[in-house]
Amino acid sequence: MGGGGQQTESESSCGRGGGVFTWEEVQRHSHKGDQWLVIDRKVYNITDWVKRHPGGARVISHYAGEDATDAFAAFHPEPDFVRKFLKPLLIGELATSEPNQDRDKNAFRELREEVEREGLFRTQPLFFCLHLGHILLLEALAYLLIWVYGTGWLQTLLCAVILATSQSQAGWLQHDFGHLSVFKKSRWNHLLHKFVIGHLKGASANWWNHRHFQHHAKPNIFSKDPDVNMLHTFVLGKTQPVEYGIKEIKYMPYNHQHQYFFLIGPPMLIPVYFHIQIMQTMFFRRDWVDLVWSMSYYLRYFTCYTPFYGVFGAVALISFVRFLESHWFVWVTQMNHIPMDIDHERHEDWLTMQLKATCNIEQSFFNDWFSGHLNFQIEHHLFPTMPRHNYCRVAPLVRKVCEKHGVTYQEKTLWSGFRDVVSSLRESGDLWLDAYLHK
Repeated sequence: MGGGGQQTESESSCGRGGGVFTWEEVQRHSHKGDQWLVIDRKVYNITDWVKRHPGGARVISHYAGEDATDAFAAFHPEPDFVRKFLKPLLIGELATSEPNQDRDKNAFRELREEVEREGLFRTQPLFFCLHLGHILLLEALAYLLIWVYGTGWLQTLLCAVILATSQSQAGWLQHDFGHLSVFKKSRWNHLLHKFVIGHLKGASANWWNHRHFQHHAKPNIFSKDPDVNMLHTFVLGKTQPVEYGIKEIKYMPYNHQHQYFFLIGPPMLIPVYFHIQIMQTMFFRRDWVDLVWSMSYYLRYFTCYTPFYGVFGAVALISFVRFLESHWFVWVTQMNHIPMDIDHERHEDWLTMQLKATCNIEQSFFNDWFSGHLNFQIEHHLFPTMPRHNYCRVAPLVRKVCEKHGVTYQEKTLWSGFRDVVSSLRESGDLWLDAYLHK
């Protein structure tokens, strides 16, 4: 082996941990059925572990052949506990002559150490208690509105708006638990995550975990971030449109995608695409626990509203609620990512990769509440396990590091964020048309 290897490759995979490897050797093991990665310069053979990885096989596989140090720290609030599972997978370390693959690793490490010293990973329980309380209050208010004032059109519309608000806010809360940012112990976060996303929203915690962690691991990277997998409905960024155009791929009239986005994007994502995908995932993976949590939501909902509207009316009401919620969700989540750099894998360091794929929306009380603090998307992506009430405190530290290392830190108004979603779709569509017509 190169780089001063002290044992054969077959011996190194037996868990002895004595191998010394070069990056060239590590990068050769980046295929399905043969995967290594590096954490703190230690080399691990994860080939047999990926299927048992609690966060899903794909998210860990996205770092095969790469340095996963910062991703490991970002996703695991209990690193010492997790290292017990890593120990049997250890096969060696990088040769001393090998550099860290992430060129700005030291800069981000220093930032993370400062954040930890400032105690910015500590949670304020009252914040999350009040947030859960206002969600439950909205649920009760929607029901009482119909019970007291009847099922007229105005009352029903107001009820739907209140329920959509509750669902959207519950979506931000499940996001907190899903990222293990509320409790110190992961198992309590997992339990409350299933309660909020399952019983309060009717969705699946495991489906969300396996999808969303991929997004955080490799944001805006084709074939790795499921959020930019548009199933040929849209073309994104500056690379994909040209590739589609040159190959004369035309599943849709992409030069009009900024217009049909309003018809098939915000209105359909949650009530159609996500709903079908969630149900398929739970059944195909036989995830009966999440299915029971999900069904508890629908049992509670139909028990409450069928007596007023009948079965058909209750279905119509929840469909309209999902329709409203979907608009809220799409605009908030896409304003931080769609206008940013979207491309194929470039193997960039954690800080650069996250800042290229994310931007912030300016802070205000309304923006914080409306977006579930995802207006601080940069800070959230850099520190996904950080409680969101601390994003405003860490933001100045992140800005300082970005200025020092010449990394662009983007912040815009809420309206600009919405507008840029449409303008970026228009720009990508024009790029596709130019390439399609061979201009």
